[in-house]
Amino acid sequence: MPKKIIKKGKKKHKNKPTSKKYSKYKIENGVVKREKYCPRCGPGIFLMVTKDRSYCGKCHYTEFTSKKAEE
Repeated sequence: MPKKIIKKGKKKHKNKPTSKKYSKYKIENGVVKREKYCPRCGPGIFLMVTKDRSYCGKCHYTEFTSKKAEE
């Protein structure tokens, strides 16, 4: 005979982490500021920003920032 699986009550409720998309919006002086959108995908898809480029993970669009413009 196969072993019986015994369940021991209900699982504990775990809170899900909040979405990181809300960290992309900031309110300053009553105006909503948001990070850069992807020009190909449109609003709702944000670009990942690093020190030397901006990148879209969905369509792989990349914008490089020139070093001379920063200096």
